[in-house]
Amino acid sequence: MGRPPREIEALIAAFARLPGLGPRSARRAVLHLLARRAQAMEPLAEALRRVAATARDCSVCGSIDTTDPCAICADPRRANGAICVVEDVADLWAMERAGAFAGRYHVLGGTLSALDAVGPDDLRIPALVARVAAEGVGEVILALPATVEGQTTAHYIAEALAPTGVAVTGLAQGVPVGGELDWLDDGTIGAAMRARRRF
Repeated sequence: MGRPPREIEALIAAFARLPGLGPRSARRAVLHLLARRAQAMEPLAEALRRVAATARDCSVCGSIDTTDPCAICADPRRANGAICVVEDVADLWAMERAGAFAGRYHVLGGTLSALDAVGPDDLRIPALVARVAAEGVGEVILALPATVEGQTTAHYIAEALAPTGVAVTGLAQGVPVGGELDWLDDGTIGAAMRARRRF
């Protein structure tokens, strides 16, 4: 049985390294692109070249944009004294899609993990503490995952920010909108009970 040429194998291997794609999915994606070179592959290659040339990490918040500082950090209307701390850029984009927050962000770049040897200096925690002091921030909202690592990170940040006197809050956790109780795990139901509010 014939094998694909080395260049195509290299492309399949590159796709297989992307999250959510294994070797089989990568092969299907590459075959799809090859069958539609003009309509799919060439525009994709051009978009990749353009983003590779223009994407920048924001030196203020750690987001990704084509300018530094990013559009959110540069927008004076977003300087409302609140910073929302997220694990990664995908979380920032999710918050923006929801339209629930109109302040500025701080992207940590991960969460604390003893197993993976990720400590506070491996994340953007020192930069957050410096921002809070320098920008006169009134509230830091911790929008971190409800995992052991996320909650460990949240507690560490709260302790690191305690000397600044800034208000540190966290997102409520519990029953999702449209969720049914019999489909939820015990931890989610417990968090929902603890975060209950008056009607």
